[in-house]
Amino acid sequence: MVSDWALAPKGSNSNRERYFIRQIDLPGKWALFWQSGRNRPENRRQMTPNLVEGIDFSSQPLPNDEYELCTFTRCTFTGADLSKRAFYDCTFTDCTFAGAKLNRTALREVTFVGCDLTGLRFDHCDPFLLAVRFKRCTLTKASFEKLSLKETYFGQSVMQRVDFTQTDLTEAVFDECDLDGARFEYTVLERADFRTARHYALDPERNRLKKARFAWPGLVGLLVKYSIEVG
Repeated sequence: MVSDWALAPKGSNSNRERYFIRQIDLPGKWALFWQSGRNRPENRRQMTPNLVEGIDFSSQPLPNDEYELCTFTRCTFTGADLSKRAFYDCTFTDCTFAGAKLNRTALREVTFVGCDLTGLRFDHCDPFLLAVRFKRCTLTKASFEKLSLKETYFGQSVMQRVDFTQTDLTEAVFDECDLDGARFEYTVLERADFRTARHYALDPERNRLKKARFAWPGLVGLLVKYSIEVG
């Protein structure tokens, strides 16, 4: 059973804003919910939890379709179906997503920290206003094919065999990332920053590299196709 207590914030109009403490359909789990708008169904915003911690969603679905300003910590989404759900200004920390389905999933200003994202098909997400950020994540075999990821930050992440075919990575930053085996084919990399990245191989004839930034040791990755030995 779900229990709700409505609390009007101090100084607010109780008909316009309410906070809810709800026991969601997960034993022993409580979360703070927020709802805004007048008390008319057409103007109500779906209630979403601010903090979700330590829940295994691999065997039970997320209770809501939309989440805003939420933090998910140490949650398991292995094999979970996140299709057609929307996340706005959310952060996932130390979560596992291996095998999760992202068909038409909306990721708008979403940050992943310390997450296992192995094999995720980000190219199946809703491309409209897609904006993501990664730090200390495992992205091995993930796919971003044909997505627009301008100014995206990838930090301290394992990105082996990631597929960036026809991806727009203009001004993207690869900060201390392992790009061993990552695929760059007809990729836009103009003004992208590879100065601290390692193990990448880029074909200058098959990718747009105008004003991309590289450190001297990494320049070897631009010569792989020519079988040139440096040093």
